[in-house]
Amino acid sequence: MIRLNDIRMPLDYNDDMLKAAAAKMISVDKKKIKSLSVYRRSIDARKKDNVCFNFSVDVALSADEGNVLRRCKNSKVSAAEKYYYEMPQSEPLALRPVVVGAGPAGLFASLILAKAGQMPILIERGKSVEQRTHDVEVFGSGGRLDTESNVQFGEGGAGTFSDGKLNTGTKDIRSRKVLEEFVSHGAPEDILINAKPHIGTDKLKITVKNIRDDIIKMGGEVRFETKLTGIRSRNGSVYALEVESGGSVETIETDNVILAIGHSARDTFKLLYDGGFAMQAKPFSVGVRIEHLQENINKAQFGKFYNNKRLGAADYKLNVHLKSGRGVYTFCMCPGGSVVAAASEENTVVTNGMSEYARDKTNANSAVLVGVNPDDFSDNSPLAGVEFQRKIERAAFVAGGENYGAPVQRVGDLIKGRKSKCLGEVKPSYTPGYRLSEVSEYLPEFVCDSLREAIPLLDRRLSGFANGDAVVTGAETRSSSPVRILRGDSMEAVSMQGVYPCGEGAGYAGGIVSAAVDGIKCAEAILMKTMVRN
Repeated sequence: MIRLNDIRMPLDYNDDMLKAAAAKMISVDKKKIKSLSVYRRSIDARKKDNVCFNFSVDVALSADEGNVLRRCKNSKVSAAEKYYYEMPQSEPLALRPVVVGAGPAGLFASLILAKAGQMPILIERGKSVEQRTHDVEVFGSGGRLDTESNVQFGEGGAGTFSDGKLNTGTKDIRSRKVLEEFVSHGAPEDILINAKPHIGTDKLKITVKNIRDDIIKMGGEVRFETKLTGIRSRNGSVYALEVESGGSVETIETDNVILAIGHSARDTFKLLYDGGFAMQAKPFSVGVRIEHLQENINKAQFGKFYNNKRLGAADYKLNVHLKSGRGVYTFCMCPGGSVVAAASEENTVVTNGMSEYARDKTNANSAVLVGVNPDDFSDNSPLAGVEFQRKIERAAFVAGGENYGAPVQRVGDLIKGRKSKCLGEVKPSYTPGYRLSEVSEYLPEFVCDSLREAIPLLDRRLSGFANGDAVVTGAETRSSSPVRILRGDSMEAVSMQGVYPCGEGAGYAGGIVSAAVDGIKCAEAILMKTMVRN
């Protein structure tokens, strides 16, 4: 197989045109191409009058591929290497490993352990994705908040109620394994080729359930509404966990524990800190959700091609570095989506963004976040960032009317530092309701000032970003974990052998794919202990 990169095609291309372009690049007759498969596809919208697709493809030839490669003096042409994940071959562990948390890190750690025949026990404080979906919908329509089953807690993790975005900055080859497993469990096949893959919340729920079913079929066990309440150790090594379910406490003997607890497990952070685990506060970000009309984002990104069906809903990724030294950036952009109620504690308001696979709703939304660091916190405790978040969330609850409505402000009013009195063409999508407010009612002054300065600067990179009728909804506080649970080169916690802090909650990932990759790596670290040596 030969890989060809950087093949540009018009929006109305067809397969025959792509094949002809590939043949031309390597100077062979098109008839000699036995097969062509797309390896990567992206949109090139740098020139608004010539928006096009950019392809990387793999071709198989009836001619001698070696000779073609030797003859072709093009840096965009190379031998194609097919990715294959090789499962570690290990002996059975003496005790079943336990995975705490069923987000992407926990699910993929459990999947690898199950494939290796280790029959993991996966415990999740929240509910199954089916029951969790019901609870999220109830709260989103103005009903009761379930503090153990919400956008933050439950099977699939926080990413289940986002956009199922799978683009990642990690270069780890295991990311391909993650995508392949998603597809084999029901995700759309186009995530294997799209440069910015997404599953969509609606399809991700089905995929998560299928992964769970596979873990169980291979001998694993999945326990919902089961909460970690204690870790027991002897001579610096874990030997058992204490868990609570239905009001009863149970002890699970194990000497391998993966802590994939997620970025919002605040009570578990405290449990670990009180138990002597080495932890540190880490930088994270806070801010708001910004909403524009999706049509306006399409026009800004695609110009006259904005309504081309092949392009779909446009996204964006923006950042700016302010004179103050603060970084401000967009995060978790959800085209054609909505802002969702993401609180996990009573009397707080937290926002997140969500899109379904079709991305066909009226508004686009994204977090606009301001970086904070431990110097901004009130004390030096590793848990100080948690309290920093909580203070903002409680203030947002008050600013939103103390009924889980969210505080909303027009962007034009935010920039001018005044409370909004009415809305313009953009209507907030946050369903529990909203109250006109201003960001200064719930965000620290330096965050407000940074947003006012940054949004007009970001408008220079995306025309219309500072549109006065765009709206911001607060507060966005859960973009990443405020703590890091320290681990060593073996991936075990520096404070206790046999415990593997994992994923986003432990401070080692930032999104679905990177969290899943970290879960795989932690599972591999456990399997290495009984690796079969040839």
